[in-house]
Amino acid sequence: MATTLNIQAWREELFITLYKKTFPASARYICKMGGTFDDAKDIFQDALVIYYEKVIAGPAQINNSDTAYLLGIARHLWLKRLKHNDLKRPLDNYDFEDEHEQAASANAIMAYLETAGQRCMELLRAFYYDKLAVKDIAALFGYAGERSATVQKYKCLEKVRVTVKQKALTYEDFLE
Repeated sequence: MATTLNIQAWREELFITLYKKTFPASARYICKMGGTFDDAKDIFQDALVIYYEKVIAGPAQINNSDTAYLLGIARHLWLKRLKHNDLKRPLDNYDFEDEHEQAASANAIMAYLETAGQRCMELLRAFYYDKLAVKDIAALFGYAGERSATVQKYKCLEKVRVTVKQKALTYEDFLE
């Protein structure tokens, strides 16, 4: 009986602590991504349940903090809901022209990224698109360490910035 009360008290304290530490960031993310406060509450409750089930099921492999792990679950659930809702959106409300403009904008950005060179493109792709860790990027590209990879990424971005600056481009130039 006492053990059950201890587990309940531990669980309650865990939920309250995680809620206070993590819910505000989760709500900001969901609201920024077009959700409402009620959506944020629903998603966070689901994320909290999933997190708790993982912790109870056994030693969860949490590489970051509990807060980061919980935020990741909430983010995943929100993106899953957005995708599910987007699939249900009728085609008569869909703006095909906007998608064409985005593709043209992406092509313009790619043209400026290509001015940095193939190796820089691969490095930036690994970091931003593939979301590889800096340690993995350093090993993949043969850099001496994480610091070298970070410096090289910075130099690649600087090449692109210089090109954009030389051509006196603004953000609006990419939104044709």
